[in-house]
Amino acid sequence: MTPIFPDLDGQSVFITGGGSGIGAALTEGFLRQGAKVAFVQRSDATPFCDTMEAATGRRPHAMRCDITDTPALQASLAQAAEVNGPVTVLVNNAANDKRHTTEEVTEDFWDWMQAINLKCYFFACQAVIPGMRAAGGGAIINVSSISYMMGNAGYPAYTTANGAITAMTRSLAREFGPDRIRVNALMPGWVLTQKQLDMWAKPEDLAAHLDKMCLKEHLVPEDIVGGMLFLASRASKSMTGQAMVIDGGVVTTG
Repeated sequence: MTPIFPDLDGQSVFITGGGSGIGAALTEGFLRQGAKVAFVQRSDATPFCDTMEAATGRRPHAMRCDITDTPALQASLAQAAEVNGPVTVLVNNAANDKRHTTEEVTEDFWDWMQAINLKCYFFACQAVIPGMRAAGGGAIINVSSISYMMGNAGYPAYTTANGAITAMTRSLAREFGPDRIRVNALMPGWVLTQKQLDMWAKPEDLAAHLDKMCLKEHLVPEDIVGGMLFLASRASKSMTGQAMVIDGGVVTTG
């Protein structure tokens, strides 16, 4: 039931963490629009690419990359541009919401959390700007989370990075708007990926979260696809510097 955005056909799309969880759903969503998709992740994505090719008739270009390694990330973006043409849609999606308390955070852990949840977003944006400018415009979507909007406890280094993503999004939108480059943030609620189900989705926590939702149905990765495609397409051509929430109404009710 996902709508078709004709202008996404043929676009060069780059997704961080595009082979699992929300990222995998996004990769499939863009492929079904006719986009040329490249993505990075740490592990081998060959089986996933095989599945996508069989399901959509299009094969994504997968690269192994540790996104906390800035030169490696920049090299992956350059490779994607060589394979698919200059990146015109960037989706900064990969993140790590490892649970932790303030007392146990070390300097090394803090730096790692900012590297994987914030720094890589900035340098990916920086890398695609010249190509987008030459192409006459582009769309950058930074995936954050409602966790910082709710003031959630349990992962303060993560929520700090999430808040900074929104601030960065607004500044880049202002800086590169004259180049017709739109920069928006997408803020999912609790999306029940396999990782979430395996590690943190206890029945009592699921029930408590559902009680906060206006729409009484837990989110799955596919629920994020429509909003992402909208922000990437010309259907949202007058939107930039915005934070779009897809959470079933949690932020509304607290």
